[in-house]
Amino acid sequence: MRDVSFAYAEVDVLRDVNMVIGAGEFSAIVGPNGGGKTTLVKLILGLVEPARGTTEIFGHPPPRFTRRIGYMPQHPHLDAAFPVTVLDVVMMGCLGGNRFGPPPRRARLRGIESLREVGCENLQRRAFGALSTGQQQRALLARALVTEPELLILDEPTANLDPSIQDDLYELLHRLNQRMTVIVVSHDVAFVSKYVTRVVCVNRDVVLHPTKDVTSDMLSALYGRGGVRLVDHGHHAHDSGDH
Repeated sequence: MRDVSFAYAEVDVLRDVNMVIGAGEFSAIVGPNGGGKTTLVKLILGLVEPARGTTEIFGHPPPRFTRRIGYMPQHPHLDAAFPVTVLDVVMMGCLGGNRFGPPPRRARLRGIESLREVGCENLQRRAFGALSTGQQQRALLARALVTEPELLILDEPTANLDPSIQDDLYELLHRLNQRMTVIVVSHDVAFVSKYVTRVVCVNRDVVLHPTKDVTSDMLSALYGRGGVRLVDHGHHAHDSGDH
């Protein structure tokens, strides 16, 4: 992004954004609710146009290579009562343009492989609405993976998940990061796991930091409140030697 600004009804949402996310990075976009995180993602995806500046993905304007991007939205707008199987939901990720009808065999096999990758192959024939929240999140992640993207973007993927399930999800994202760039959006900076290499702080202004350089003062300024402390999850406890 170069000098990107965006406004809704003449109210600035993002201003003068300059950032580069390199291939293979695991980046976290963090900031308060209403700070512009989702708008930033929409700009990356080409869903909205900047008022000023330019955005490029893979060296081109965003809409040109949409199948190279896997996206897991914060609110998928799926009716839990609709009679659709888990595999059906995953296969929705293959739809594009004006293609309708049953997906080709190769795409179906890819959908099953995506479910296997997220540990949900055995759920493919289950009704999507019958799944737990954590299982639904994994199925939606499989939908984002079905086109074998080079860039994976997830908007608030850990919302309403138990801590243990969150940890499992980040372990999975770490494995996926071995072959694709990963961007995770969250309003909760506590989620930033040991795997994240870069933090993108968003509150109208956008500032990038390596994870190790994020300080409590930075977070206090970002969230507009004092008393923010950081806990280092990588140190050894004095007595037990545990992490």
